[in-house]
Amino acid sequence: MIRVQRDVFRLAQVFTISRGSRSEAQVLTVTVEQGDHHGRGECVPYARYGETPDSVTAQIEALPADISRDELAAALPAGAARNAVDCALWDLAAKRAGKRVWQLAGLAAPGPELTAYTLSLDSPAAMRAQAAGHAHRPLLKIKLGTPDDMPRLEAVRQGAPRARIIVDANEGWSAEIYADLAPHLQRLGVALVEQPLPAGADDALLGLPRPVPVCADESCHDCASLPGLKGKYDVVNIKLDKTGGLTEALVLRQAAREQGYGVMVGCMVGSSLAMAPAVLVAQGAMITDLDGPLLLAEDRDNPLTFDEKGVHPPDAALWG
Repeated sequence: MIRVQRDVFRLAQVFTISRGSRSEAQVLTVTVEQGDHHGRGECVPYARYGETPDSVTAQIEALPADISRDELAAALPAGAARNAVDCALWDLAAKRAGKRVWQLAGLAAPGPELTAYTLSLDSPAAMRAQAAGHAHRPLLKIKLGTPDDMPRLEAVRQGAPRARIIVDANEGWSAEIYADLAPHLQRLGVALVEQPLPAGADDALLGLPRPVPVCADESCHDCASLPGLKGKYDVVNIKLDKTGGLTEALVLRQAAREQGYGVMVGCMVGSSLAMAPAVLVAQGAMITDLDGPLLLAEDRDNPLTFDEKGVHPPDAALWG
């Protein structure tokens, strides 16, 4: 049996990107039951990809109750619905076998990975204060993508002079803006810039200098995306809500590395249940960005552990 329910988690503070603001994370929790065992997964329907809680719920509820992971890949496209069910099926398999998911997948035992902490888009003064408050963190992520990005970036660097910084433009720049900003990103020690141009207009990156590594986010969903990234990107951002779950995420990670791309593992704003399988994908990644639970005012039972070593693999009571 497959059950899906809507859950809402309050954010610790209003979170803003170039597309808008939110005060809560709305997620779908999927539970797959077989006999005395059950597995869980979580997804975040994302309007940018034409998803709503209703549409994703309908996709999940239309699936056969006894669907397998192999059958799931053919039944649903890459996206949030397939992600939640795929991860629930992995969790179920681990519980039925009395093993951890990484053992079933033939992976090495995972360890903690340092994760970015994302600063909400705000005025330069407010972002400087945010950065100063989190200056102890080794990696900060800044949401940009507006006409006034340089003052914000300068302010964050002033607030956190020693932290590594990555920038996410959320498709908010043009080729001209990117070309103008790129030398300044390098000057301010930015380690990576995510999705500077809209996914449908990123051919403009061809031939442009990339003094700072450029990462494909909205332009990279699954393995089928890779041929279209050549010559435009240096890194791919793997998110399970884009790949359609852990199964495809692991395949994409291997294919991306074989083709010479760096790997970033990111997330939507969700709970520890959503991050848990992504921690497995993040092992050895160039950049890990799994800070969703750190932005929440409340989380699942048995949440992930975050400390100076980073985000730790999940306890079996949470997932996997």
